[in-house]
Amino acid sequence: MPHPPDSLGDDVRAEARRAIEAIVLVTEQPIDTGLLGQLLELRPAIVEELCVELAAEYEEEGRGFQLIRVAGGWRYQTHPDQAAYIERFVLEGQHAKLSAAALETLAIVAYKQPISRAQVASIRGVNVDGVMRTLQHRGYIAELGRDPGPGQAALFGTTQAFLEQLGLDSLDALPPIGDFVPGADVVEQLEHGLRPAAEPLSDSLAQLDGTDTETAPPGDHT
Repeated sequence: MPHPPDSLGDDVRAEARRAIEAIVLVTEQPIDTGLLGQLLELRPAIVEELCVELAAEYEEEGRGFQLIRVAGGWRYQTHPDQAAYIERFVLEGQHAKLSAAALETLAIVAYKQPISRAQVASIRGVNVDGVMRTLQHRGYIAELGRDPGPGQAALFGTTQAFLEQLGLDSLDALPPIGDFVPGADVVEQLEHGLRPAAEPLSDSLAQLDGTDTETAPPGDHT
């Protein structure tokens, strides 16, 4: 097998770029640079350089698609600013959407993994068996192992399909959970909005002693 070159001539470089485009186009899952390097007989570092170069060119040219790094590999996907047109194309109901309960459960698993069904149920406050089965069936979560404690409960975590759907290269790319926690000022406003409107103090005192402050004669406090 020939030794992969450290640098490429113009013709070889152009052919390698075309090959990357063709391979990524037909792959069903993100393809890593190691495999691309084997197929093209190039060093992974050179393949990575070519992928980054192609991705930058697509963005500069304003293409409707992107070459992005996801789940440890490279794939094509539609450009985010074309979402409105994609939504028109995808017929309502063509893809079964996850319910709010499923999304909440998936978020808990993503941030707390490895985690058991009982632990997820404790956080959500409801039974999650059905939702967990749905997420498993969709391929977004999978059993990672068993809790060594009593009962040896199954522990779950997210899968590569989860990363692909969210367009993440790894779990490290998840936004900090603190970003979703409202600040103290927001919490105070929410609490204030939930409090019943307070009656004037004079009205409250009048109700306690049976006196109507609006009809009592002026100066009569006996």
